[in-house]
Amino acid sequence: MDQHTDENKAFFNSLHTLRVKIKDGTFHEILEDWRWIFSYSKRYKGAILFYVLLGVFSTSLGLVASVASKYMVDIITGYQTEKLGIFIGLTVGSALFSLIFSNLIGRISTKLSIDINNDIQADIFDQIIDVDWKAINKYSNGDILNRFNGDVGTVSGNAIGWLPSIIISIYNFIVTFFLIWHYNKVMSLLAFASAPIMLLMSKYLITKQREYSKKVRETSSEMMSFEVETFYNFDTIKSFGVMESYGRKLRDWQKKFKKLSLDYNLFTIKTGIFMSLMGMVIQYAAFGYCLFLMWTHQITYGTMTLFLEQRGRLAGAFNSVVGIIPSFLTSSVSAHRIRELIDLPRERHIPESEELRELAEEGVEVRMTDVSFAYLEGQQVIQNSDFRAAPGEIVALVGPSGEGKTTMIRLMLGLIRPDEGVALLRGSDGREVEMNADSRYLFSYVPQGNTVLSGTVAENMRMVKEDATDEEIVEALKIACAWDFVSKMPEGINCKIGERGRGFSEGQAQRIAIARAVLRDAPILLLDEATSALDVTTERQVLRNIVQRRPNKVCIVTTHRPTVINLCQRVYRVMETHVTELSEEESSRMVMDF
Repeated sequence: MDQHTDENKAFFNSLHTLRVKIKDGTFHEILEDWRWIFSYSKRYKGAILFYVLLGVFSTSLGLVASVASKYMVDIITGYQTEKLGIFIGLTVGSALFSLIFSNLIGRISTKLSIDINNDIQADIFDQIIDVDWKAINKYSNGDILNRFNGDVGTVSGNAIGWLPSIIISIYNFIVTFFLIWHYNKVMSLLAFASAPIMLLMSKYLITKQREYSKKVRETSSEMMSFEVETFYNFDTIKSFGVMESYGRKLRDWQKKFKKLSLDYNLFTIKTGIFMSLMGMVIQYAAFGYCLFLMWTHQITYGTMTLFLEQRGRLAGAFNSVVGIIPSFLTSSVSAHRIRELIDLPRERHIPESEELRELAEEGVEVRMTDVSFAYLEGQQVIQNSDFRAAPGEIVALVGPSGEGKTTMIRLMLGLIRPDEGVALLRGSDGREVEMNADSRYLFSYVPQGNTVLSGTVAENMRMVKEDATDEEIVEALKIACAWDFVSKMPEGINCKIGERGRGFSEGQAQRIAIARAVLRDAPILLLDEATSALDVTTERQVLRNIVQRRPNKVCIVTTHRPTVINLCQRVYRVMETHVTELSEEESSRMVMDF
């Protein structure tokens, strides 16, 4: 009965939402959302039509089986056995056909739902991947994942089922109602009255139930947040020796959740008893009326069984029809959330970027002129700044944390675009192209932090070059000074790496990430604090190996390490929104200050 009350609550909430949408003139948004959903549904219109026909046919067979059962009961109770075989065959045959078609419908529905879910997810994934960096970063990763999985699942589940469900449910309701009407008009009205009476009575229970549901959901979410945060910071908690304190906090949350759950459970029990009593009143009223009709010889025993069976079927059909409205709105909300991601601005693509591929061996120059950029209007991160890195150079970006070094890397990768000025790549023949999504093939990038993924070393490496041979992987590991420890592993490059690089030190994880960038073998290498966990000797050796392997490669590093600065041909300081090239004297002084 709790589920029944929840469905009624959803129905009334949905009706309220529809009224609000119609009044404020935003109902057209729901229609637009459903038009988008149907853009996927129409790809499977033939199968959906077949699904509707199967549903109608299955419903009809169920009614035939019920009528046949009625006559079979009448035959047995009246000892008229000459037609018994015919009606047994009709009853069993109808039931078997109904069973087969019901399962066939389920099979088709599941297949179509999976196909549409995959279609939508694939489309959404492609479009999210191509969304402008600034636009997509307004959404949290959890929100995006929730939309990508939960909302897409809701839409795909209803894209094929909503229209067929309407048709089949309405057909089921109408034919069941008129079947009972055919035998007894009063009984048909009594059977129909059960569902709306139950629905109306449950309306008064909705407010209280909503309060309990909200409290339980909020407490559950808070408890889950506590658990996620605890396990994510497991090492920190153990390091401070506060495990017992967190154990007590967990038990406090459990007590709070237990009290709320039991209060809610008691309420649902009371609600269930009340709704059950109402249902019993209507059920016994129908049963009593049937007994009266039998007592007065107006119906047979078989007709009575038919009435009682179809009364439940009619109530179920009615609930299916009204249950479509919440589903209609839920799918609209999910579709709208998905469309928000789809409608985000796209990254900039310049097809001419491909022309620089033939010049990659000779090197590509990175150049920025009078560049300004702000994430938020009026809050400049980079202002009126120049930058240059030529083939064969190691160029450093130095400066305090949070001043804009990583922003410079994002500008080079075309993740963001300058508000003013130009950021471009120049080939050896003078051809230029602005930095954009299509020019990223010219870059190998090692970001800050641990970017090693779970899997094997080889799988991590082949992330940037799927067809890389074992020999190429080993060579890249050697250049990054990672082969010395990988080679000692029992399985070599096929050794397993745990989540977040578990099983390796920070320095080892960094060297694997650098080796991955080396394997990509792009003409421009970006190292964003990527050598911070390496000792001085290893750091210098890695950078020398990279430059020696391809003299024309550009290597751009963001760093605080003086040893790196000593190796650089050019050093830029990023401070107070300006990127300034330091003279040799200033660079030397900076090294001494370290």
